[in-house]
Amino acid sequence: MTLEVGVLGYRFMGKAHANAMARLPMFFPDAPDIERTVLVGRDEDALSDAADRLGFDSIATDWADVIDDVDAFYNLGPNHVHAEPSIAALEAGTPVFCEKPLAPTLDEAERMAAAAREADVPAGCAFNYRFVPAIRYAKGLLEDGELGEIRHVRGRYLQDWLVDPEEPWSWRNDAELAGSGALGDLGAHTVDLLRFLVGDLAGEMTRVSGHLRTFVDERPVEGGDETRPVTVDDAYSAQVAFENGAMGTLEASRVAAGHKNDHTVEIHGSKGSLRFSLERLNELEVLREGDRGYETVLVTDADDPYVDHWWPPGHVLGWEHTFVHENDEFLRAVDEGGEFHPSFEDGLAAQRVLAAIEESDERGEWVSL
Repeated sequence: MTLEVGVLGYRFMGKAHANAMARLPMFFPDAPDIERTVLVGRDEDALSDAADRLGFDSIATDWADVIDDVDAFYNLGPNHVHAEPSIAALEAGTPVFCEKPLAPTLDEAERMAAAAREADVPAGCAFNYRFVPAIRYAKGLLEDGELGEIRHVRGRYLQDWLVDPEEPWSWRNDAELAGSGALGDLGAHTVDLLRFLVGDLAGEMTRVSGHLRTFVDERPVEGGDETRPVTVDDAYSAQVAFENGAMGTLEASRVAAGHKNDHTVEIHGSKGSLRFSLERLNELEVLREGDRGYETVLVTDADDPYVDHWWPPGHVLGWEHTFVHENDEFLRAVDEGGEFHPSFEDGLAAQRVLAAIEESDERGEWVSL
């Protein structure tokens, strides 16, 4: 059977997933057969050009015309269009893969997760960093008890693309369209990654203390003389407590000069520690019980997660490979009728943490989840 795939959105994430779909039959020969059937967007001329470049057979300007006719629907649009098309597709019985954060608000995320439960088809949320080989290697170490009892967890995600106050306004600067700024855009990744790594050992995050800050209050509109207000955060930080008593610190910024895409996690246990940086995504730093310092492990051997599909040892992988791994597992779940994680439930769990951090900032006190 060949799966027909419809994709809403053709810019940043559209390119990333179209590239992944094109690579699948080359490197994952047992992946389901797919056709990039239809690309959905509003601008017909731009859409036609994108469909040609990204390898789609046809275009549509209304997602409602697509959701009944495809075997999987990818919602890669801006945050404010996540809920309605995804819920409609699920109600039609069509599996959905949706970008993160799951929705701009907790209420919409709850409605999306409820629709996924009712539909009982694969519904995936796009937390692609779960699919980094070094992260899967770290997960194995944690599951094997190499670090012992989890005590400290740290996660930060720093970028600098909004340092310049003249950087043009976009939908990502608007609370109605995006929900939040660095918190949802970057913090969602951190929350999910930490849940994935230590959730079975430390439990869920149970209470948070958050701080959000906007440094540039308005930005110019591209191609004009006007400005628009920035209604989301430029940066956030949070303290978190886990069920097992572990402590955590989280932060993200889109105005951290010198940091392009610095997603770093550290986990400290009673017997050892590990740390990972997305800017060195083929490496994992590990300290085991009795070691004097960290060992840097190059996670590129053939028996490391996913690596047997790619190159000889030491021939490193990149950011784009995570999307291939993610698409393989999601489309396999669609083809076989199985489960996929991260699911809409995982997206909802992350959204609850994000909402609590916002509430804590507004109230100026700790908030329980």
